[in-house]
Amino acid sequence: MDTPAPASSTDEPSGNGGDSYRVTAGELRQFIERFERLDQEKKDIAEQQKEVMAEAKARGYDTKVMRKLVALRKRDPDDISEEEAVLDLYKEALGM
Repeated sequence: MDTPAPASSTDEPSGNGGDSYRVTAGELRQFIERFERLDQEKKDIAEQQKEVMAEAKARGYDTKVMRKLVALRKRDPDDISEEEAVLDLYKEALGM
């Protein structure tokens, strides 16, 4: 397996030629900037989610339960049913 060639600090590909992996400063900058934009979008979305939960809480909803519902909606219904059945069995065994 070929080993990557050292990164070039210019916009020109490294001079190793052939099938060598080449990095350009411009391409690297594009990847970094795309990642940074996505990271900022992720932070913006997290802030919006906090605002939604704050609004729900202000209207009297239990946000802890809401978060559990969100997590449950992501799961497979069969997995949820199985877990609930086991939970009921354990609760019964403990007299709850």
